[in-house]
Amino acid sequence: MSDAESLLEEVAAYFKPQDAEHVRAAIEFSRAAHQGQTRQSGDPYVTHPISVARLLASLRLDVQAIIAALLHDVVEDTGITSGQIAEKFGKPVAELVDGLSKLEKLQFETREDAQAENFRKMLLAMTRDVRVILIKLADRLHNMRTLEAMPHQKRERIARETMEIYAPIANRLGLHDIHHELEDLSFKYLHANRYAVLSKALKVARGNRRQVVDRILEAIQRRLGEHHIHAEVAGREKNIYSIYKKMQSKSLAFAEVLDIYGFRVLVDDFDSCYRALGALHGLYKPIPGKFKDYIAIPKVNGYQSLHTTLFGPFGTPIEIQIRTHEMHRIADAGVASHWLYKSGHESINDLHKKTHQWLQELLESLSQSGNSAEFLEHLKVDLFPDAVYVFTPKGKIMSLPRRATAVDFAYSVHTDIGNHCIAVKVNHELAPLRTELKNGDCVEIITASHAKPDPAWLGYVTTSKARSHIRHFLKTMQSGESAELGERLLNQALHTLGIQPQSMDEAHWNKLLRETGLKTRQDILADIGLGRRLNIVVARQLASIGEAVSNEPLTRQAITIQGTEGVAVQFAKCCSPIPGDPIIGVVKSGQSLVVHTRDCPAIRRAQGSNEQWLEVAWDKNISRVFEVNIKLLVANQRGVLAKIAAAIAEAESNIENVNFASEGRHTALHFTLEVNNRLHLANILRGLRKIPEVLRIVRVKSAA
Repeated sequence: MSDAESLLEEVAAYFKPQDAEHVRAAIEFSRAAHQGQTRQSGDPYVTHPISVARLLASLRLDVQAIIAALLHDVVEDTGITSGQIAEKFGKPVAELVDGLSKLEKLQFETREDAQAENFRKMLLAMTRDVRVILIKLADRLHNMRTLEAMPHQKRERIARETMEIYAPIANRLGLHDIHHELEDLSFKYLHANRYAVLSKALKVARGNRRQVVDRILEAIQRRLGEHHIHAEVAGREKNIYSIYKKMQSKSLAFAEVLDIYGFRVLVDDFDSCYRALGALHGLYKPIPGKFKDYIAIPKVNGYQSLHTTLFGPFGTPIEIQIRTHEMHRIADAGVASHWLYKSGHESINDLHKKTHQWLQELLESLSQSGNSAEFLEHLKVDLFPDAVYVFTPKGKIMSLPRRATAVDFAYSVHTDIGNHCIAVKVNHELAPLRTELKNGDCVEIITASHAKPDPAWLGYVTTSKARSHIRHFLKTMQSGESAELGERLLNQALHTLGIQPQSMDEAHWNKLLRETGLKTRQDILADIGLGRRLNIVVARQLASIGEAVSNEPLTRQAITIQGTEGVAVQFAKCCSPIPGDPIIGVVKSGQSLVVHTRDCPAIRRAQGSNEQWLEVAWDKNISRVFEVNIKLLVANQRGVLAKIAAAIAEAESNIENVNFASEGRHTALHFTLEVNNRLHLANILRGLRKIPEVLRIVRVKSAA
């Protein structure tokens, strides 16, 4: 029987006769469109779309999806248009095919750009119709099954893309069989020797352990029968890649991986799951810490099951999954269970809602990515295989990727919560925002209207949603603040040339915009503030457009620093300037204005460089506080820390951080204090010197 006949036989089992005829017509249409085309293996090209359609028929997808699978390459590889497909098979089929078509007609600078745009288009199509990704996964699975015919370099590239993106998508959608096969096939082409060795070892182990497996299977069935629990019990073998991952993560040899076999127990109802668990815990002792209840707290892809690991005979660990038949159907088909089992069951509908919400959030966060590399990074990060389940204060369960922090949680609740979070309570206790969350944590975010994202958050957030929203906020804020700084820098340069800034009218600016190719005055000013353009160069351009430059420069004005400019002005970590310190500024491309003390070692080292150094001065009215580091050498006596803390508090300063270190017979205390200015710091140091135990005090300026 040919593949086409097999497909027709499979769809006839659940399609109406007229739908089966539509499939027959689509087969002939595809065969005619691909006439004369062959695959790398030499097979007629039409064998590929028919095989893809058969994979979808096993998931019992509807007639539109089957026809779209048969036609998924005709627009891309033949002269057939989407309009012709819509006319013959309907608009829904044409839209599915369009969502699957690559962007061949567009030109991209790099393969990465093309790949990013293909995934972006696919995700957009998925949000409208999740069948797009089901067809795409079936397409990728068949391509992976026939990858042998491809050149080595192309095989490796396709396998890596499959491992990094398609296999995790299949897992995220609950398509476990497809997920495992994609992983194994990718592993086979990425690490051929390792795959061959493990595959051979697994065949040997299968024969050696069969007697043990049969004995355990018999014992489980007998035990459940004694407790009057009706169940189907089956042994299952772990896929090769999951065994390899375990060997890698735990540094084990294959002979040390004892749990390559697991057992699945299918029962009739919810209560029987927990009764079966109790019965099996009485048969073999459970291994502590190896029990997971995915029934009470399902995985993000809708998966529900009880997982436990037991000490079996001969000390062999046994992994057992216990679930109902309906849970098993969803575990096997995932989001495709909507078509496979049209029961309208709440769990299946809920899975579809969660999937759609995930796709919308993923697309929203990815749409804010600045470039292809960032887009693909976000996509891979968001396709996490493992999850942490945490609770809101009201008891709602939220799923986050492993290593997610309190900031990730805040953004997962709402963008505004993330943008304005200032603190977090984990299990009712205050904790740092960078705290990594664990299963079962109760998380409460504390917000403030004046708060805004900190660039340091990008160093530890894990979710693409948090990362993209932080970057978007910082870019927006930086643009506005940088334009304001750029205007001050430009005015300073114009004064140097003897030009009054107000004399540069709209006509001057419009001509400058035409010369630079930028759209608005704001863009030019932001470029100056970000160090992408030199203020003196822009000033000379404006001057050449206007009247002749005066021979008498105006009074040179220093840029005043208020301390509240946000990301537009940064204070160098190498010298930590505070009001009262003599300062100088440098404009670095992409970093705006960086302020140093004039005696900073970084200034001396940078002399002669091409960086733009500017005259800056402190504003007379500064209300914010600044951090300063001091080191105290003290006698090692009881109560000295309390005396120092009291003196600092009396001088109206806060201690941000304190560290201890031994220096011979004495102790070195390193403090980070909040001060208003240099005079405030002097008052603090004066008070500390009055303490008898304080032997020496120095202000610490870190090495650049």
